[in-house]
Amino acid sequence: MKKLSRRLTLTLALGSAIAASAAAFAVAADKDLIVFDWSGYEDPSFHGKYVEKNGASPTFAFFGDEDEAFEKIRSGFKSDLGHPCSQSVVKWREAGLLQPLDTSKIAGWKDLNPGIMAMKDLATTPDGKAWFMPWDWGDTQLTYNSDKIAEKDVQSLKVFADPKYKGRVSIGDNVDDAYALASLAIGLKDWTKMTDEQFKQASDFLRQVHKNVRSYWTDTTDIVQLLSGGEVDLAWAWNDATVQSVKAGVPIKSKKDTEEGMSTWVCGYVLFKNAPGNTDKAYDYLNAVNDPEVAKTLVKDWGYGQANAKGMAGVDPAILKEKGYDNVEKWVDKTLFQQPLPSELKLKMIAEFEKIKAGY
Repeated sequence: MKKLSRRLTLTLALGSAIAASAAAFAVAADKDLIVFDWSGYEDPSFHGKYVEKNGASPTFAFFGDEDEAFEKIRSGFKSDLGHPCSQSVVKWREAGLLQPLDTSKIAGWKDLNPGIMAMKDLATTPDGKAWFMPWDWGDTQLTYNSDKIAEKDVQSLKVFADPKYKGRVSIGDNVDDAYALASLAIGLKDWTKMTDEQFKQASDFLRQVHKNVRSYWTDTTDIVQLLSGGEVDLAWAWNDATVQSVKAGVPIKSKKDTEEGMSTWVCGYVLFKNAPGNTDKAYDYLNAVNDPEVAKTLVKDWGYGQANAKGMAGVDPAILKEKGYDNVEKWVDKTLFQQPLPSELKLKMIAEFEKIKAGY
């Protein structure tokens, strides 16, 4: 996820302003807590209870993708909390960047979605230590302009490689989402078991897709601008791309039920090993974002689910249905869950994706 990355749902104007200052710290911030995050997640509606208790929002620093964040932290950048997605947690932990979470200080830890918590080597390790608090989850799915493309033409993910759409396609500049698409397209639902031959097939598919790509999007503001401006008509994008495009008055639809399905990711928060700030405030922040009331904003305005099952249960059923969360089990058999990948395979994907984007 992430993964949001991966995931903005602010207005386009605000999103552009955020992107322009993505490397900067937010103003009027609490200097006792630094949160290293994706642009947009500094939205005060997510951490209202932190502000109530501490008088100001935390200080935020931003990254564009998780590999960038990993290198920055490893190079000495100091932060208290980080917001990686499922694919990166193992890498960050094995690199010695994290410290275990004290779950006794996290209200609602036991309310976290059992299915998400059961993902192998994600929130906890076999020794019982907790390293990751799942928070937001969503899908990467086929997204299209319904005025330009008929639904009958987007029944399969193979449409991304159809020469008919040359110059009309965008997928994320994100190795995880790219290989999730390719894995699904070749019929693979569990990418942790990808063989060398399947890796070649997936990479070959992405090379075909590359021929059609007009632009690789970097965040939701980027892909919404591409869709709303008519530059692309077909995208592999997160939930909130559809939500924001519709708000902008563009006839964008998402299709979860293609022949091959879609990909699901989960992101959340980690505590860095050399956190420089106030640890109590770090837990104040985790408790604030994990508050069940936050689910209402996350689902309605962003199109994402909250990992807190109690929070999701409190969302208006009509909104859950509108955003596609009323019958999650319906999609499970056609979903690639972006579980943590073996390090060697992830490195192969990163190297190959760079070649593909360069035209090789």
